[in-house]
Amino acid sequence: MANSMGSLFIGESGLKTSQNALNMTANNFANVDTKGYVRERILQEDRHYDTYQRTAAIGPSQTGLGVAIGDVIHARDIFLDKLYRTQSGRSGFYSTTFEVIAEVHTLFQELEGEAFQETLTGETGFWVAFQEFSKDPSNRTNQNMVIQKASMFENRSKAIFNGLKSYQMNLNQQVSDAIDEVNELGNTIYELNMQIMKIEAGGIETAMDLRDKRDLAIDELASYGAVSCKELANGIVKVSFEHVSFVDEAHVYEIGKQVDQTTGFITPYWQHLSNTSKGQYYKVYNSAEEISTANKNDVGSLKALVFGRGDKYANFLDLEGVSVEQYDDTLGNSVVMNIEAEFDHLVHTIVTKINDLFAPNVTLNQTITGTDENGNRVTYVADGKTKILDTENCYVAEDESLPPQELFVRTGCSRYTTVTGDDGKTYYIYNAEDPTDTAMQYTTGSIHVNPKLLESESLLPAYYQRGREDNLSVAHKLGEDLAKIWEEDIMHLSPHDTTPCTFGEFYQKMVGELATLGDVFGSTASGLEGTALATDNSRQQVIGVSSDEELTSMIKFQNAYNASSRFINVISEMLETLIYQMG
Repeated sequence: MANSMGSLFIGESGLKTSQNALNMTANNFANVDTKGYVRERILQEDRHYDTYQRTAAIGPSQTGLGVAIGDVIHARDIFLDKLYRTQSGRSGFYSTTFEVIAEVHTLFQELEGEAFQETLTGETGFWVAFQEFSKDPSNRTNQNMVIQKASMFENRSKAIFNGLKSYQMNLNQQVSDAIDEVNELGNTIYELNMQIMKIEAGGIETAMDLRDKRDLAIDELASYGAVSCKELANGIVKVSFEHVSFVDEAHVYEIGKQVDQTTGFITPYWQHLSNTSKGQYYKVYNSAEEISTANKNDVGSLKALVFGRGDKYANFLDLEGVSVEQYDDTLGNSVVMNIEAEFDHLVHTIVTKINDLFAPNVTLNQTITGTDENGNRVTYVADGKTKILDTENCYVAEDESLPPQELFVRTGCSRYTTVTGDDGKTYYIYNAEDPTDTAMQYTTGSIHVNPKLLESESLLPAYYQRGREDNLSVAHKLGEDLAKIWEEDIMHLSPHDTTPCTFGEFYQKMVGELATLGDVFGSTASGLEGTALATDNSRQQVIGVSSDEELTSMIKFQNAYNASSRFINVISEMLETLIYQMG
């Protein structure tokens, strides 16, 4: 009778185990389309067997206690996870950089429906105006064309330069949003760690769904930067971000935002490693590091955003006279800063070359003491740097006034300071560009066409000076020199490309290099996206839910449940027969 009653418990174990297996299979079915869900597989095992021996003539006998759930497998492949996260991070870096390049390239190729190159050297561009001017500088129509094309050149140049600066602010907002998202993911991982640890502390339950959510959060975090993980015995996962501890058993070490007071640019830094009260910031990224696959640092969309934006608004000073090392440290990793510097270098060179022909300068070779136009006593020494207007060889307008008008003026100062010397002569001291003040530079953001010339084109220098042996006559040489500068090899693209080129060739090189860079990053991003997808497909073969497989399992467990039910019914009927018939 005891063995018969025990058989009921054996049947009950099969019934319960099959029911749990059906529940697990149903859960898999319900989450077939849930992102990040990892399928669960049940392993069954025998319960305890009692071994005993009745007589010496008969071998040992065993009595089993039925079936139990041995384990529920949370199927993951840590090697595929690590590979996927690495490829996802690299894909994020190259995809984001490609998007930055594409946006910058669009600014040059389509500006109000017209490519900037047409404004520069096209049939209706700035260059053509000087070709016509060289034929007859005194012609009012030719003078007016130069001024109008200069205005168009100024407007288009500023539109591009301001577009680049605006895009930097757009990227800056994306950097801020990405930092917030990284910190939020860190807090999510930490909270899940705590919940998992509480549930699994008794050694009975495994927090499968919470683990799935945590793994999904780590996958998302990996797209922003380099991630590494280590799971502890208590179920907590320690996470490093960009090789710095990010989440551990007790903390989330959030990334802070250092805001530049001049530009408003946000630089991510590690708050727990910094001493902000002393102005010491431990930055997440080193802007001077060389990014390459060999260095294994081409990872993360956040890095791509920070490096793509750069750390300031660049201009021609970031290119002129710098070494290869200085260039690489300052501009090497920033797409936007690099193109800003190159474009402004082009504009600055065009503007200064034109102005220097209309109002040429010479180096001061004697000390001048006198009174300036504001009534201040001044002294200028011959230091080899100070320049003055070359009054003997400069050109003049119809009214012969000095100093001659420059075509482009700066917002922060006039071209010359007029000084009446103690010797009775008038000197025009050139106000040199100030590297610390953009308003005193011939940079794209600080120049505009001379408003006096816009009021009257007759003020454009186009004549030789009167008062010498020759009479006032048309200065054809000025027109020829102005036309010639567009054909001279007076520029080079960067310290890495020192081949002399013209203005037009410089622009073509600049845009061509950008397009080539875009092709490289685009193809790399496409390849990495394919690799990440293939890796994820391999992961899905391990962790993904197959409706066909689950249906097969459901049929199997349903049959097992039915079999256990029939077994219990048979034992029940047998016991009923024994009790009532024997009674």
